[in-house]
Amino acid sequence: MFIDKIKIFVKAGDGGNGAVSFRREKYVAKGGPDGGDGGNGGNIIFRIDEGANTLLAFRYKRKFVAENGGDGQGSKFHGKNGEDVIISVPRGTLIRESESGRIIMDMSEVNEFTVCRGGRGGWGNKHFATPTRQIPRFAKSGLPGEEKEITLELKMIADVGLAGLPSAGKSSLLAALSAARPKIAEYHFTTLEPSLGVVNTGGESGFVMADIPGLIEGAAEGAGLGHDFLRHIERCRMLVQVVDVSGSEGRSPADDLRVISDELMRFSPELASRPRIVAANKADLLTSDESEFLEIPSVYESAAELEEEAAKMGYRVIYISAAQKINLAALKNEIKRMLDELPPVLTYESELPDVSEAETACSPDDVTVARGDDGSFICEGDWLKLLVGRVNFDDRESLMYFENSLNKAGIIDKLRDSGCAEGDTVSMYGIEFDFID
Repeated sequence: MFIDKIKIFVKAGDGGNGAVSFRREKYVAKGGPDGGDGGNGGNIIFRIDEGANTLLAFRYKRKFVAENGGDGQGSKFHGKNGEDVIISVPRGTLIRESESGRIIMDMSEVNEFTVCRGGRGGWGNKHFATPTRQIPRFAKSGLPGEEKEITLELKMIADVGLAGLPSAGKSSLLAALSAARPKIAEYHFTTLEPSLGVVNTGGESGFVMADIPGLIEGAAEGAGLGHDFLRHIERCRMLVQVVDVSGSEGRSPADDLRVISDELMRFSPELASRPRIVAANKADLLTSDESEFLEIPSVYESAAELEEEAAKMGYRVIYISAAQKINLAALKNEIKRMLDELPPVLTYESELPDVSEAETACSPDDVTVARGDDGSFICEGDWLKLLVGRVNFDDRESLMYFENSLNKAGIIDKLRDSGCAEGDTVSMYGIEFDFID
């Protein structure tokens, strides 16, 4: 089974909490705080698997969660860092945000990419000891790991894409030019999934050719199989449009050329604008003499119409027989000549803003203040939630630290700007207190 698009959920590990601990040892005076830091959460990392060509591995497993960091312990022991989760994907896989559709990363040129970073471990109470706060009874909680719902979309990496109506001979051409062995039979839609083949052009040089299941009229709107697989030729540097010049299917070759060109234009105008060669296949049904191939247009009306239509579009027509392997060298040489002049395979840039790791941490700027139905002022935000979670409200020094943190972060100013006055009730994640200005 060929799977080339799938949605999964990924979550990095949460950071471990810092420890609240004090050294208590016989004959050791003033041991002081010795709470260790929490470990960092594991990351979600995508890695290229050169042997894979489908996303079938994600059919039954669509949720990936990395290990959380361990909590810190006494004696300044650091918590264990969480194990990373490595997810293998085929080269050419696009990682997108499911909700927005924006590209996170194109796994074409990079071999490894971290999609979700684990949360940083919290500080132990040893970090909060000062000359005036010698017994800190609080520590920092670990930060939560990033989580995303993402869509994996495979776009095969090939230099040349074969496009054409069913039974035009695309699979036969790929088999004749390369070592690929796609299924070939005399019925429509023999090819049910894209195939890749490497075409040798001499020495160590060559190019990759992709055979896409046959297009039909209306493919860009979802008819047939073509719409599902057109994405696999979006990266191609050029196209070879295979046309049955013999008319053995009862179709006009010129009409075939127009139909496929129209479908490509509807699917992607940029793709339709790529350089193109028209491979007039099954020419052996017109003449078996290779030397007469260039004379075919003047003899056969259907071929002359094809030449005329291709000339309007600016494409060169090369007459071949994939089944009899006639004139394939001319086609291969022309493809190589064009590729030598074309830019590299298309890669997609990330569509997300460039945000540094430091900027992704919780910020007090995101804290909001709203008026509740009972007249109280409700403060919410990830930064504030973490602050409340690490404060010991039964300890005087912890309360002083909490108050100083609110002042430094500008939360008190936000409350004033929202109309909070002396004696008003302020609520923060289950903690309520009267505002004192």
